Amino acid sequence: MKIETQCLHAGYTPKNTEPRVVPIVQSTTYVYDSTDDVAAVFDDPTKSLIYSRFENPTVMAVEDKIAALEGGIGAMCTSSGQAASLLSLLNILKAGDSFISAATIYGGTVNLFAYTLKKLGIECIFVDADASEDEIQKAFKPNTKAVFGETLANPALSVFDIEKFAKIAHANGVPLIIDNTFPTPILCRPFEYGADIVIHSTTKYMDGHAVQGGGVIVDSGKFDWTNGKFPEFTEPDESYHGTIYTKTYGKAAYIIKARMQLMRDFGCYPSAQSAFYLNLGLETLALRMKQYCENAMIVAKFLEANDKVESVNYPGLESNKYHELAKKYLPMGTSGVISFVIKGGKNTAIKFMDSLKLASNEVHVADIRTCVLHPASATHRQLTDEQLAACGINGGLIRLSVGLENVDDILDDLKQAFANV
Repeated sequence: MKIETQCLHAGYTPKNTEPRVVPIVQSTTYVYDSTDDVAAVFDDPTKSLIYSRFENPTVMAVEDKIAALEGGIGAMCTSSGQAASLLSLLNILKAGDSFISAATIYGGTVNLFAYTLKKLGIECIFVDADASEDEIQKAFKPNTKAVFGETLANPALSVFDIEKFAKIAHANGVPLIIDNTFPTPILCRPFEYGADIVIHSTTKYMDGHAVQGGGVIVDSGKFDWTNGKFPEFTEPDESYHGTIYTKTYGKAAYIIKARMQLMRDFGCYPSAQSAFYLNLGLETLALRMKQYCENAMIVAKFLEANDKVESVNYPGLESNKYHELAKKYLPMGTSGVISFVIKGGKNTAIKFMDSLKLASNEVHVADIRTCVLHPASATHRQLTDEQLAACGINGGLIRLSVGLENVDDILDDLKQAFANV
């Protein structure tokens, strides 16, 4: 069955015309010409579409766009960033395996790695991302199958040394997975520094308008899955007609296996409508990222000069400990997210945030609108004091996501809130 047949069934005809926007294929089902055609697709799902639980023309168009932006061989969208993190690892790991992760990652991901995956028999070994190569090497075990980190940590905003970790991961025969949510491929393309898999929460900057939740996994197509450590790629998959992914799909083995095996079973695929909204965000991504960075730099300098602020964490500032790494990996800017510690601790932070008028207090980040969050009370609330400290979080820490409003209006809002504390 050709794509024209699928699209016609869904209500539009792409022949001889090129739509201005990606059409919404609002269909769960695709029609085939014969029973043999259906059988052929189940033998090899790359020949056509099967079902919208794990593939849809609208979503696939967005997947192709994101793969191109990151410079990857293929991509698979998911229903959330957390789902992307989960499937990116489950595609490699099984009970009895371990993987290494930077300690300074998003609190929800820490919970996923430290508790939920532990229940599945998978161990996460947390390391200090700033440690030496020798120290990080000591964390590896014979059953370690992957390394994970965030380009820009949320909310610690530490910059991950991608090349260092790629070198260590590859020396141990395992892939490096990078969460590139905050920079997006506009500010950093991790594949160019040796990463093998990139994931995003597309809910954030890629969408940019807080209208849909989603995630994506992008495959570089460069990792050698035939190095002997990943038999699930080189031996027959009994759940799918004995398919040998590296033999049948070559460089695309990882992303095809993720779709055929995991998305088939978990079904955490986004709707066509969500992909449509995501595509609209992608079309302005380059322009928005430039403005986010410009606004955030002005705000970061204002906070740095404020006597009511204990410290400001923004890698774009020359005073920041990660400034040199930021110049290497993020030369165009370090996103619109700033974290800062207000003097007076938790109660002062809460009073300051409740005094804001333009900025909204919400469980979101990377929106076109300025928003704030108190991580210790919200996204990282489930962590222990020790884990909070490892993530660089204390009671006075505020995450400020600078939006696209006029920067003078943003500054005025901050000034009046500081006046109240």
